[in-house]
Amino acid sequence: MKLAYSTNAYSRWDLNEALTSIARLGFTHAEILCDRPHWFPGTVDTADLRRTAALLARLGLGIGNVNLNTANGYHEPPPMENTFEPSLSNGDEALRAWRVAHVIEGVRLAHEIGATCISITSGRPQPGVPPAEALDYFAVSVGRICRVASEYGIKVGIEYEPGLLVERAAEALEVIRRVASPVLGVNFDIGHSYLAGEDARIVIGQLAGRIWNVHVEDIGNGKHYHLIPGTGELPIGRYLAALREAAYDGCLTVELYSYPQCPEAAGARALAYLRGILRAGQD
Repeated sequence: MKLAYSTNAYSRWDLNEALTSIARLGFTHAEILCDRPHWFPGTVDTADLRRTAALLARLGLGIGNVNLNTANGYHEPPPMENTFEPSLSNGDEALRAWRVAHVIEGVRLAHEIGATCISITSGRPQPGVPPAEALDYFAVSVGRICRVASEYGIKVGIEYEPGLLVERAAEALEVIRRVASPVLGVNFDIGHSYLAGEDARIVIGQLAGRIWNVHVEDIGNGKHYHLIPGTGELPIGRYLAALREAAYDGCLTVELYSYPQCPEAAGARALAYLRGILRAGQD
């Protein structure tokens, strides 16, 4: 498994400065936040792409995932906290269409930068839109995205999360079944799985062959707040052992957007911990 760091930890940094830092820390791969302040689809020009591609080549840094989970850049002024709206399950057809087009542009960016997958979320349940109806909207939206992604050779990973319309592995698997696209899988966040009360070995066995990227963080006191791996209560070794059993060989992507004041220090601690636990093969 390859160790990666998401640029969403560097929300106070320029994208290329963040990528340089990630390589300097010793990560072999990065995840690019496809939202402000980094790449917001529709605002990234050819010159931006070329500069970043050249930098990645110089650094020897791969891109494991392009993170299209949020849409903060849609709003002016920017929201105080991450927002998923307009979501792929939004009850307004025009807003859903905007988000589908937004994600498809992100697919193109992922292809241009040499990434193999993107991640998306369902958005939160909305007043006036029953969950079953919202899930129908989401499945149709995802199907449209997958048709384009397959043309680019890009995989699409649903990230399920506490409080979202799709918040458990079983719900993500149901969408995968309904869409029936070989490029559709999950962006598996171990903290989200832990908070959902899922058994690591069982859930990873169920998702085996459909995990395109893995987000890694720690959890404390049962709260959905991303902590540096090794500082909380999450049985990370158990998840990593289950991933090995499932023959997962993709990226373990550290996701610490909760540390904007010290992304380098947080990333360095996370990297040291994960290197140690991988060497030890802890269970």
